[in-house]
Amino acid sequence: MDFDISKIRNIGISAHIDSGKTTLSERILFYCNRIHQIHEVHGKDGVGATMDSMELERERGITIQSAATQVQWKDYTINLIDTPGHVDFTIEVERSLRVLDGAILVLCAVAGVQSQSITVDRQLKRYHVPRIAFVNKCDRQGANPIRVCKQLRDKLGLNAHMMALPIGLEDKLEGVVDLVTMKALYFEGPDGQEVRVAEIPAHMVDEAKKYRADLVDAVSMFDDQLMEDALEGKETEEEIIAAVRKATLAEQFVGVFCGSAHMNKGVQLVLDGVTRYLPDPTEVHNYAFDLDNNESQVELFNVADKPTVAIAFKLDDGQYGQLTYVRVYQGTIPKGCELYNTRARKKFKVGRLVRMNADKMEDINEATPGDIIALFGIDCASGDTFCGGGLNYSMASMYVPNPVISESITPKEKKDAAQMAKALNRFTKEDPTFQTYVDPESNETIIKGMGELHLAVYVERMKREYKCEVVVGQPQVAYRESITQSAPFNYTHKKQTGGSGQYGRVAGIMEPLADKDYEFVDAIKGGAIPNEYIPSCDKGFRKAMEKGTLIGFPIVGVKMTINDGQYHPVDSSDIAFQQAAIGAFREGYEKAKPVILEPIMKVSISGPTEFQGNMFGLINQRRGVIIDTTDENNTSTVNAEVPLSEMFGFSTILRSSTQGKAEFTMEFLKYGRVPNAVGEELMKKYQEERKAAQK
Repeated sequence: MDFDISKIRNIGISAHIDSGKTTLSERILFYCNRIHQIHEVHGKDGVGATMDSMELERERGITIQSAATQVQWKDYTINLIDTPGHVDFTIEVERSLRVLDGAILVLCAVAGVQSQSITVDRQLKRYHVPRIAFVNKCDRQGANPIRVCKQLRDKLGLNAHMMALPIGLEDKLEGVVDLVTMKALYFEGPDGQEVRVAEIPAHMVDEAKKYRADLVDAVSMFDDQLMEDALEGKETEEEIIAAVRKATLAEQFVGVFCGSAHMNKGVQLVLDGVTRYLPDPTEVHNYAFDLDNNESQVELFNVADKPTVAIAFKLDDGQYGQLTYVRVYQGTIPKGCELYNTRARKKFKVGRLVRMNADKMEDINEATPGDIIALFGIDCASGDTFCGGGLNYSMASMYVPNPVISESITPKEKKDAAQMAKALNRFTKEDPTFQTYVDPESNETIIKGMGELHLAVYVERMKREYKCEVVVGQPQVAYRESITQSAPFNYTHKKQTGGSGQYGRVAGIMEPLADKDYEFVDAIKGGAIPNEYIPSCDKGFRKAMEKGTLIGFPIVGVKMTINDGQYHPVDSSDIAFQQAAIGAFREGYEKAKPVILEPIMKVSISGPTEFQGNMFGLINQRRGVIIDTTDENNTSTVNAEVPLSEMFGFSTILRSSTQGKAEFTMEFLKYGRVPNAVGEELMKKYQEERKAAQK
């Protein structure tokens, strides 16, 4: 096959939970002849969607890991990545965006722009991914794609315009009008694979002309020739397509398509939209950092004759060993070549190259620039960069949010401990937001993650994939401690033993710091503390901050300035100054009015308006602060800030108080002060635990 890089599209489908991403992927696979029968997500036929290849995904009907698949549409090759929409799996979304060139933002025609759509949009903007929008579920009651298009403008600030209009809505959805060609498209045959092109129905001609004029008006800003032709009313389809493409690539325009993937309407038009308006790998600027040259930025070029640069964006442990998904940015990866992992500083040989289709694979001999493929049996972590030809580049590493919730786990039976360790080791490699460690005091294994669902999925996977059942303890919140005012410190550490003793005096001031966790300032004059001991003071302060005195959690938001001290020519040493700094920190900390901070979550609940009172009540009972509420078509959305410690088991309570009709999403927002009563309770509990441990 002749390889033409401009005919490749690397795209992702990202959206809010349950707006129909995976169903859309299934249809795309079907129309591109990749699968020969369509399976639904919440499968009545017991098969589940092709892209949801994990057992757990099929049962819960949610997508957890991003599946990568390659399809052919007309003469284009599309690498499709289906990403999860659940907030707890944000890392998967971020990871796939890192390697995409364009995205389809799927929205529900009834619910419109929801909280997770806003998060996804923020991620797309962070990685500069051009996008088109698809308003799905136009066959549901209360569907209104025009309103969703307006929300994209108002809530997300996107320059969104309709590229297609639905013919009929709800149960009368018949087809769509393509506003570029000004023709009506009907999708016929048992699964809508035959597209019939007809004239626009008479009752829709005026509406179609109005939206077409809006569209031309919006994109003519990017093309002077189109602007002139549009004024004379003789614009051509080619001009409009070229202008929309130019505007979309510049991230200045979002075309909105509509239809219903479940009813097989409008999907083919989206595929045309992908090939027409989303970038090919050459049109996206990718940069790497040159590690040999002080991390200076270098641009990468999608050409085969330059040295290879590729990034491992996802690891998967299948039945054949570790599978590494790789996106090639520059150069080629032939079978048997040698590559260099710049993070681990190791060379490795490429054994087997495969192209993935959800969980079926085909062997290939060479990966070309812009390709997404998988390698076998390579030991690496996600986010590693592979280089060939003596380069030492690193692609900018992915942004990883900090975990906000932790639980203790113990295996039900002693013999399962080894399996548990194996599972945890693999999960932490796969997913940087999932962390695990052994608590030195209680000797329990602690797992940390992005939310209850996130941890529940991993516990369930241990049971299924490793046959290891674990008992999960009470979830723990990651509290922090901080100070509220400045305080001076002046501490002398003296210890006399046989031989040389330990001596060091450290003095200065400790102040609250708003935007960073810690800052160290050296204001020593006249060598009161010799230069070689300054880092020891910094080390001591950092060590003291690992565990606060109120409830034993890490201390954040402190600026330490040292301005005086004293040393002894014989007895002073690195360790003496570390101890002096620890003592000085504790002395200052007690005077600086320390407080406890807790993670505050941004919670968004949406449900029928009749339950609005219940939603308010649930938030108020949980020390929450309501930020704003919006009512639209009988649905109210309440946005609030609620402490994480009050949110455990919230989904069950929310369902029971709204007859199961409301849903909520939450993500970490900031750390806030704990009210005095709660703080005292926590401190009391901590003191009792310490007493119990000392007995």
